[in-house]
Amino acid sequence: MTIRRTSRSVIGMPSTEGPHGTGKRARRPDLRAARAALPESVRKLIDDYERHLSLERGLSAHTVRAYLGDVVSLMGFVDGNGGRFEDLDIGTLRGWLARQREEGASRTTLARRAAGARTFTAWAHRGGALASDPGGRLVAPRAHRKLPGVLRAEQASDVMRFSAAGAEQRDPVALRDSAIVELLYATGVRVSELCGLDVGDVDFSRRVVLVLGKGGKERVVPFGVPAEAALRVWLDEGRGKLAVESEGPGKAALFLGARGGRLDPRAARRVVHDAVGSVPGANDMGPHGLRHSAATHLLEGGADLRSVQELLGHATLATTQLYTHVTVDRLKAIHDRAHPRAR
Repeated sequence: MTIRRTSRSVIGMPSTEGPHGTGKRARRPDLRAARAALPESVRKLIDDYERHLSLERGLSAHTVRAYLGDVVSLMGFVDGNGGRFEDLDIGTLRGWLARQREEGASRTTLARRAAGARTFTAWAHRGGALASDPGGRLVAPRAHRKLPGVLRAEQASDVMRFSAAGAEQRDPVALRDSAIVELLYATGVRVSELCGLDVGDVDFSRRVVLVLGKGGKERVVPFGVPAEAALRVWLDEGRGKLAVESEGPGKAALFLGARGGRLDPRAARRVVHDAVGSVPGANDMGPHGLRHSAATHLLEGGADLRSVQELLGHATLATTQLYTHVTVDRLKAIHDRAHPRAR
């Protein structure tokens, strides 16, 4: 199909970034309004695609929203230029990405949205909604892979000591916070995985925790003695003081909020930011920073890449390999500072 160039923005979508973008900041898209503005046949197709992502692929609500945001943006571009979904071709896809690039989207955002478009067109082609799959020919700029910021091992120890010191008064929230920080660093789990844990997911006899990860995949992750001690004190002395006598969905939750319900990821992030912020010289970071730190320290301690991949729940080894670059860079920095013939 042929796209005529217009100055009109994509219906209801921001001019720069989507949910995971890293370029210019813009207001969050009104996804519901943008979706409602599309033709009825396209809305029905998107409804079917949402069910496929949620029920068949078992993706998280956050991931589903990101995929849908990409599709609604694409369909808004097509509709705004007088096109039809049935005529979607490679030229349209390229024009959609070009428009976003002109409006300031970063390479990372373009790469993510191109991947989202390819996933959608492949699904639509398999289901017969498209005669061919134009997304298979779509190429976007490769996203910049930023090396994750990590704590040094001694800094991580200081963070744990700070949290433990705060728990010495046996305040239930402080006991919880100490257990949160210890378990995040000990296991490298995602913050959403941590908040989704139930009491029954912890096996103290084997010192492992059963984690429900992305795509509904379960994995067993070990933790060490300090995390065990922090968890036991939290369960024995702290959790009962925050628990509420109700049969709500958070009744079995391992970690509770101040009002007794299941801990919210935003609260867990604040806990980590406060703990890391107490250590002089440590970069500010949240739970994902502790996850990065745990992976890096495992590799520096001699763990093999496949084991770290399994512990972290990465779908592919390529994601885990990012941490090898971190450890090599740190080794080079140490060499440059310490070796007399480094310069």
